[in-house]
Amino acid sequence: MHCRFQKSKGVDSFRGNWWFWVICTRQARSQTRKSTTASMLAYVLKAMGDDLTAIVGAHVPQFPDGSIFYGGGKNFVLEADEYDGCFLGLSPSVAVVTNLDWEHVDIFEDEDAVKSIFRRFLKQIRVGGHLVICGDSQGARSLLDQIKQDTGLKYSGGVVSNQSSDLWGQGHDYKIITYGFSSFNDWYAESVCPNVQGGSDYILCERGRPLAQISLQIPGVHNVLNSLAVIATVLTLIGDKRQSHESIACLKLPLSKFMGVSRRFDLIGTIYGCHIYDDFAHHPTEVRAVLQAARQRFPNKALIVVFQPHTYSRLVVLKDDFANALSEADQVVVSAVYAARETNDWNFNGKDLAASIIGPPSEYIPCLGNVVDKLALQILRDPHPEIVILTLGAGDVTTVGPKLLHELQTRSQDARH
Repeated sequence: MHCRFQKSKGVDSFRGNWWFWVICTRQARSQTRKSTTASMLAYVLKAMGDDLTAIVGAHVPQFPDGSIFYGGGKNFVLEADEYDGCFLGLSPSVAVVTNLDWEHVDIFEDEDAVKSIFRRFLKQIRVGGHLVICGDSQGARSLLDQIKQDTGLKYSGGVVSNQSSDLWGQGHDYKIITYGFSSFNDWYAESVCPNVQGGSDYILCERGRPLAQISLQIPGVHNVLNSLAVIATVLTLIGDKRQSHESIACLKLPLSKFMGVSRRFDLIGTIYGCHIYDDFAHHPTEVRAVLQAARQRFPNKALIVVFQPHTYSRLVVLKDDFANALSEADQVVVSAVYAARETNDWNFNGKDLAASIIGPPSEYIPCLGNVVDKLALQILRDPHPEIVILTLGAGDVTTVGPKLLHELQTRSQDARH
């Protein structure tokens, strides 16, 4: 089948200047991630023959240059977010908003402040452009509710005209496409189930019509949502309904081959039957999403989480959410806070978080080196454990997995001599 991404068939409808896709998101209730969505979109478009340029804020093993695709075409996939309002300098033809939540608590006073800056961002969408948005995300959907309230217009699968509202600016008309698990979305997934690759299979539906079986090798329902965002974006841009079945057929293979990005459920190694994974998760819903993905791939193994809180301000504001998310593990070790740009002005730390976790055994071990020693001894006491170790956080907790694997390999070699 000829699967070239042909600009001559509806894709070049945005002419002049560069054409931006903007992935602007925070890890939130919809449990999606902007780096994975942006890199998946770029990977799929590249596989379909689009000579695009892409910039993603994470290392992508399937990108030749790690986090960048260099192409000669006019199309540009860009990952962006609300931090410091940096995305307000963009003027996208297509904006993909996967979710919205209060993430940067040191920048924004509350969730309303985050919603306000996203509303400003939506004013940047070009005339004739598109907003692809997760209709299942409470935070993202609040933007749609605001559109309806302020303009009096419907937004489901329709065109939003901003000419009648000062909030949205003058002459900014764009079409909104929703995706998610709920059937009220334009694009949605049905019959989601684990597959033999450790990922998910599902039936892709458009406005009540089942269209295709989609298979992913990356685990977690959040990655089902990521793939829906990609499908909705690509098919929206192609535009020609007569090509949708052929386009979906072209999408299926690269979606199934996409391996994800680094530090997103990243396998460090396996030894003594113990699987060691690392993940960038540093927000409560990210933590919950990773645990769900691990349960999907390893339903019969115990989950041990090593969590390093990232910044004191985030820990203090979201402490209850962190405790609830971590309670879904079978054992939790909390390290000292990775302070990054902050000092502890709140008199709250990792020890307090560990004490607040209800359910699984939880302890505070401030030094990551001591965490490695503790886990090595625990595993060696039972040389064939049925466990998965997850190191979670945005700081140097990423060093724990490789050090633990090395320590176990060294002790295994010493035992044989």
